[in-house]
Amino acid sequence: MFSSYDGLCTIGELAERAGVSVKTVRFYSDRGLLPEASRSAGGHRRYAPDAVERLSLIRSLRGLDLPVAEVRRILDEQDGRDGRGEQGAGGAAGGSGALEDAVAGRLRVLGSELRALRWREAALRLVQDCPSAERPARLRLVGAVAAPPSTAALARFWRAWLPARMPARSVRAFLEVAVPDPPEDPGPAQVLAFARLYALVTGPCTASGPCQPSAHRAAGARESAVLYAGLAKAYELAGGELRRGEGPRPGEALDGFVDAYASTYRTRDTPGFRRQLAGQLAADPRIDRYWELTAEVLGAPGGRPEPTPGTAHDWLLEALDADLSTMSH
Repeated sequence: MFSSYDGLCTIGELAERAGVSVKTVRFYSDRGLLPEASRSAGGHRRYAPDAVERLSLIRSLRGLDLPVAEVRRILDEQDGRDGRGEQGAGGAAGGSGALEDAVAGRLRVLGSELRALRWREAALRLVQDCPSAERPARLRLVGAVAAPPSTAALARFWRAWLPARMPARSVRAFLEVAVPDPPEDPGPAQVLAFARLYALVTGPCTASGPCQPSAHRAAGARESAVLYAGLAKAYELAGGELRRGEGPRPGEALDGFVDAYASTYRTRDTPGFRRQLAGQLAADPRIDRYWELTAEVLGAPGGRPEPTPGTAHDWLLEALDADLSTMSH
């Protein structure tokens, strides 16, 4: 209790009891977070004893960097519970749905900010450690990428590259595999690889760059779904071979790869079809650079890169060539 006859205190007394400035108390009062109990005859603010505890809660919430609007929602929820005769201020805040939502939201923001800081640090080290003559170009390259980086441009690239009538579910499944998630704590080399990947997918389609294969332009919805579902299984099997260090060879992975194309073209898997397929795939536009950079983005610094659809595709093409070579002897 305060020492005044009515148990109330002035703004100065409240500030002194709470260990804050009068300006701070006035700030929260003016924003409706710290209600006044009354005004004196001279118009001075008067506060009830529970204002000390409420002000302490406000300061704690603001100390977590919660915005004033979020603090108001938490206090309003607490006031609603107190009005129904439920638990008091300290305990109520602990079980507050508004508090939980605010803290979860702030954690998401902080997580994004921390990722951005880690990417900026790695980018700065990348620029710092490169030869001075290369710095302007490298600055332009990494400066074009937001921090933390977005994968939206990569997804747009694939949506334009994949068959136009490919079912949305098949597109989503492919994007989950083809679009790399940037690492949370990247090294400079991974930042450079992602920046180069971003430049690749946002650049124009040229004779030497990645353009949509002619087979994609002719494929209908059903054919596209069959092709990419079959390729996904074949790439998974080939990825297992790559992890075990196996060289390209005929087997289940290659059979699934060829069958994906045979089913799409509604034909049988024959030696003649395999020769035709090998020639067609060799003539199709390739995006090897995309997969090389993806492996660099995903690979831990100094570690062995994980297989990608691109490295699996190359393994399968070499397996197909090896198989055809065996047939010709």
